[in-house]
Amino acid sequence: MASGEVKGSGITLRVAVRVAEVEMKPCRTLVMRASADVFTFPKTYYTAVKFRSVFSEFPFFNYVQSKALDDVLYTNKNFVACAPTGSGKTVLFELAIIRLLMETPEPWRDVKAVYMAPIKALCSQCFESWKKKFGPLGLTCKELTGDTEIDDFFEIQDSQIILTTPEKWDSMTRKWKDNCLLQLVRLFLIDEVHVVKDATRGATLEVVVSRMKAVHTYRTSQNPEASLSMRFVAVSATIPNVSDIADWLSNENGPATYLDMDESHRPVRLRKVVLGFPCGPNQTEFKFDLSLNYKIANIIQTYSEQKPALVFCSTRKGAQQSAAVLAKDARFIMSVEHKQRLMKYANSLLDSKLRDLVLLGVGYHHAGVDLSDRKLIEEAFILGDLPVLFTTRTLSMGVNLPAHLVVIKSTMQYVAGSCEEYSEADLLQMIGRAGRPQFDTSATAVIMTKIQSREKYMKLMNGIEVIESSLHSHLVEHLNAEIVLQTISDVNMALDWIRSTFLYIRALKNPTHYGFSADLDRCGIEAKLQELCLRNLNSLSSIGLISVDEDINIKPKEAGRLMARYCVAFDTMKQFSKVSGTENLRDLVGFLYYSREFSDIQLRVNEKRPLNALNRDKNRLTIRFPFEGKIKTSEMKVNCLIQAQLGSLSIQDFGLTQDTAKIFRNGMRISRCLSEFLSQRSKAGFSAVLNSLILAKCFRAKLWENSPYVSKQLEKIGQTLSTAMVNAGLTTFGKIEQTNARELELILNRHPPFGNQIRESVVHLPKYEVTLEQLPRYSSGTAEIVLKVSVKNQAQLLTKRTAQDHHYVSIIIGDSDNNVIFLQKLTDLVLLKCSRWSKKIDVVKAAKGEEISVHLISSECEMYFFLRQIDILTYIYIFFLFLNVALQFDLGSKRQCNHFCKNKDLCGHDCCKYDTLDESAKTSFSSYLKDLRSRCDTFAPTPVKRLKVSKNNVSKPASHTFSNFMLLNVLNIYAGNSKQYLNPVNTTSTIYSRRSTAVPEQRALCKNTSSLQIPTVSFDLGNEWDDWGDFDDENLVHASETALTSCTTNAKPQIQQCGENSLPGRVNCSAFTFRRNQGEISF
Repeated sequence: MASGEVKGSGITLRVAVRVAEVEMKPCRTLVMRASADVFTFPKTYYTAVKFRSVFSEFPFFNYVQSKALDDVLYTNKNFVACAPTGSGKTVLFELAIIRLLMETPEPWRDVKAVYMAPIKALCSQCFESWKKKFGPLGLTCKELTGDTEIDDFFEIQDSQIILTTPEKWDSMTRKWKDNCLLQLVRLFLIDEVHVVKDATRGATLEVVVSRMKAVHTYRTSQNPEASLSMRFVAVSATIPNVSDIADWLSNENGPATYLDMDESHRPVRLRKVVLGFPCGPNQTEFKFDLSLNYKIANIIQTYSEQKPALVFCSTRKGAQQSAAVLAKDARFIMSVEHKQRLMKYANSLLDSKLRDLVLLGVGYHHAGVDLSDRKLIEEAFILGDLPVLFTTRTLSMGVNLPAHLVVIKSTMQYVAGSCEEYSEADLLQMIGRAGRPQFDTSATAVIMTKIQSREKYMKLMNGIEVIESSLHSHLVEHLNAEIVLQTISDVNMALDWIRSTFLYIRALKNPTHYGFSADLDRCGIEAKLQELCLRNLNSLSSIGLISVDEDINIKPKEAGRLMARYCVAFDTMKQFSKVSGTENLRDLVGFLYYSREFSDIQLRVNEKRPLNALNRDKNRLTIRFPFEGKIKTSEMKVNCLIQAQLGSLSIQDFGLTQDTAKIFRNGMRISRCLSEFLSQRSKAGFSAVLNSLILAKCFRAKLWENSPYVSKQLEKIGQTLSTAMVNAGLTTFGKIEQTNARELELILNRHPPFGNQIRESVVHLPKYEVTLEQLPRYSSGTAEIVLKVSVKNQAQLLTKRTAQDHHYVSIIIGDSDNNVIFLQKLTDLVLLKCSRWSKKIDVVKAAKGEEISVHLISSECEMYFFLRQIDILTYIYIFFLFLNVALQFDLGSKRQCNHFCKNKDLCGHDCCKYDTLDESAKTSFSSYLKDLRSRCDTFAPTPVKRLKVSKNNVSKPASHTFSNFMLLNVLNIYAGNSKQYLNPVNTTSTIYSRRSTAVPEQRALCKNTSSLQIPTVSFDLGNEWDDWGDFDDENLVHASETALTSCTTNAKPQIQQCGENSLPGRVNCSAFTFRRNQGEISF
């Protein structure tokens, strides 16, 4: 290896080259003259000089970087680099970004480069590094690694470098035709491209890359004169078939250029050792793994050379056990200063067990360790203060912690409760952590395995595993996504799409791996791939995700669009299709935890005790729907953690906390997909739709709909402060609003103006008024109602709003037959513009009763609903507004039609639109009046007193008449108003809106109902006498019914308890029922 200094323009550049191997090209790169150590520069070099600050951390490129310099920095060709771990492949990405900047004039506002890595840790590393390197050049970096968010596109609008994962970019590009930002991508960087073979994540990576190729093709076809290219640069660990990756990343100019560097080009020479240990025929994998703990001390003493050692274990518990055994078996000789440094680290650690081990020079690191503890352990190990670190396989993919010695303790790992061997790619990744270029010239990797497997792994270290595609195992989900994108509209287009994938490249070369015959030619393999597509299309069609006609033309359905939009697995959608429609909240939670998205959640032995305590414990709060018996499966664990989070139960174990966070990241989109899936079904039951909306809202708010911890949803309020508010009795937003700001600060132990900020956020929540009114309609089977929704605090919301702009509420109405009568979404923006929204709805009479339920539910976590009914139920706070009302289907109300309208469907007469009654259909009361008249005709007229009807204290709009067709119940709720009244005409509710919600308490029912302003009727005999003939039958019927209503004012209302399963959509709270003739009105 030789290095030469390059001098020019005041810059010295040292380039490490092997003169015998590197051919220097005068037209492309630096040229070495034979007569003197002087380099000549091409013109493009002076353009790249201003980017020299990007590489200020090292004085010269290593051999791998120098070899790739020509193709990456001075051409626009697609490029694939295959090199050992630790050879500095990230620099190639930086060179590619610089090439893009060189080709694009400043300012670089519309330049977009995407970096995609298989795990978030790699994205975070590059984000922190590139923010410092490219920030001074005017480039903005944005890390997108979470779940899908609505504002993601706005965040990347002003970003030039986007760092993401395959799953995230897959979700963002499923609507790339609708977003021009994605079409601005000019450079696509793929890190660890060998992950394409991974059984779970490889298919997503493959599909995303193929989709970006489609974006480039579409962009070129739409604007051929612009000549906007998209460049792909990929790097990989050492693999034998890098040429297949190059073929896959080909463009119109041919396959990508690739660089293949074997292990001999590692910057640090690696020594590989495979040790075999005896394992008896009756010895389990678990016991064998335990026996290896006692061999670690000798291996470290033999191979570490008193330098840092990294030990990979198969499980988190195994890492902790191995660290404890080593701490007992070995003592590290350390100086006083070294011990003091370890003491400083230990005092900052939260984990007591880890603290004790660090003092002895041993640590462990895995996903179950607190984040702050992990950062401290990483720092101690990188600086060489921590001699030995035990970790799990995930660290080899994420955090860059190189060591002089790497030990792989056992070649078996636990996956979904069973043992399986590490793949060769996993082994190479772990071995790749051996060697610290800044400190070592050599490193050692030791593999500990069974003596029977020793020869196998010795051969494996000398040979390399071929990378295959895993798309065929997950084809159904990605086919649906492309159908929704309209990339695929028939079987032939499906085959064209397959041709752009890595699956097609490998199927031609190794058909037996994908279940095809080895003697098939290209046409035969394409026929088999087409057959594979047809099978998956039939699976999608079988549950109504797509439609396929006789000519095999393919169209997406709404359910398929939901599956693609929320990135839901096909097996999960199959589970959704089994919903019968009568499910309650408990049933739907059960549907969720069987989703395939949670299949990687494992039940560990040490987690059973805390989970069983959450399930059943007499001495503490437990989950809402407990299991019979103990927690035994991973599905039960998922269910328990979901309920614990929604119930605000404390989860002490950090590993369970991380699993809970993962469950809710997936659960939010799955629950929302379920609610929208059921909403769009034509025969979905009201109970299932309602409870799915509630469940989706619970996931967004991370609270049950009856939780007292409503304040957790406010900004700056966490579990601790929310608990303090609950202990102080502030279990509703209404109480919070009525509490003085200084009192809030005293309760929360905060300084001003914290209390003002909390009250301000509650005051500026939307406050809705819902009015339900039944119109006069003469039909035995149909009623007509008018639903009105308005925002009461419109003036306040126009100045400031706590809820987000895209927030909306869902209005759902159901009947006693479990049918959905009406379902509508209303955004706050619409309500603020029009001030009132109304809808006329036809309601068909249900067979099981005349009662309907009206519910108002928010969409986002920024909403809650507050319902208060003074003098009847005190302070009922619920997750949504609900009203149960009984409609009138009265045959006796019809009258004879005397109009002669030609088109009775278009005229304005109600009697023309609906069938008139014959004489036999009249009410018994009318028949009784007719009988009275006929008898009066035979006798002499008898003078009688005229009956006067007066209605006292009735609050009624002038535009409506009081009749038996109108709903006789109204519910008005106003914040700060201590009075409640009933209106005989409308059904009205005013509610607050904010995240989720709650029914924390129900006070004693009011015994005295005299304060309710219910219409009364008085009968007064006047001085005038008349005969029965001048009475109007219909008005007399009304008078009779009003009289009956007045009788109820002296009687106590009947109290009806509505449980969870009593009626579809009912909330578990008390309800009043007022009997009125044949119908009933419930609140």
